[in-house]
Amino acid sequence: MVEIPGPDDVLAAACRIAPYAVRTPLVESPQLGEKIGGRVFLKLEILQRTGSFKFRGALNRILMIPQDQRAAGVVAFSSGNHAQGVAAAAKLLAMPALIVMPSDAPRAKIEGTRAFGAEIVLYDRLKEDREAIAARICAERRATLVKPFDDPGIMAGQGTVGLEIAEDAARLGAVLDTVLVPCSGGGLVSGVALGLRTAGLAAKAHSVEPENYDGMRRSLAAGTRSSAPGGKQSIADALMAPTPGEHVFALAKNLLSPGLVVRDAELETAVAFAATRLKLLVEPGGAAALAALLAGKAEGRNIALVLSGGNADFAAVAEIVGRS
Repeated sequence: MVEIPGPDDVLAAACRIAPYAVRTPLVESPQLGEKIGGRVFLKLEILQRTGSFKFRGALNRILMIPQDQRAAGVVAFSSGNHAQGVAAAAKLLAMPALIVMPSDAPRAKIEGTRAFGAEIVLYDRLKEDREAIAARICAERRATLVKPFDDPGIMAGQGTVGLEIAEDAARLGAVLDTVLVPCSGGGLVSGVALGLRTAGLAAKAHSVEPENYDGMRRSLAAGTRSSAPGGKQSIADALMAPTPGEHVFALAKNLLSPGLVVRDAELETAVAFAATRLKLLVEPGGAAALAALLAGKAEGRNIALVLSGGNADFAAVAEIVGRS
């Protein structure tokens, strides 16, 4: 059987990471509410440590490593946000970290990861297999591999986002009917859906993926893990996993509503809207849920959007705003 986390795992993760992770705010946006004739809330994971939700799952998974195995450190592979989450979590726990990163990852993410003290190994994403590189290094060092999404500990950590959304929406007097979540491999959206259920909220949770990388949408529609074509580069570099994880889909297939897809032009519109109207710096992948809402692809009167990451290149955002 494929292992999946349950409500108790999300609650345990919430307790485990509480001393370190930021409980990010859930804020209402009146101008977005006017657009849909209802209420819209933004979960600002851009304010999480390292600027991304990834810190939650990485920290929870690393805290689950037995004490006698921590000296060997951790290894991860990532294009950026997971890399920084693992590096920051390892630094907090005084553990060595090595991150396998694509050589074409945004420079800000590479430097951000290095700033947390992690060792970086660069690879060519078109010619080399990052998982094979990471596996070899783990074997050499006897280190623990911290996967970006397809791990029950990671998923439970991300589930704390959903738990907080449900709790804070209740305090704001809102009964959410829809939650939109950016999706790559699916660890966040499946975790959020589990967190919502753990809190007793029956809101529909939808994955939002870039065009050509909508593996979760295809998998949910088919009822089995399926792959998107990929190939074409998306501006949402953080959301370019063509297939949901095995553990992820085993959980997601019973919790998620149909997936949504956004085009690069819609992602650009969302990044520009966030910067100019909401006064928020959001990277393209982190703005996927906002893109779906602005494009009229969301249904519901009380909607929460997860703004999952803010590690954007300033020059790129300025260029997007200029075009918009």
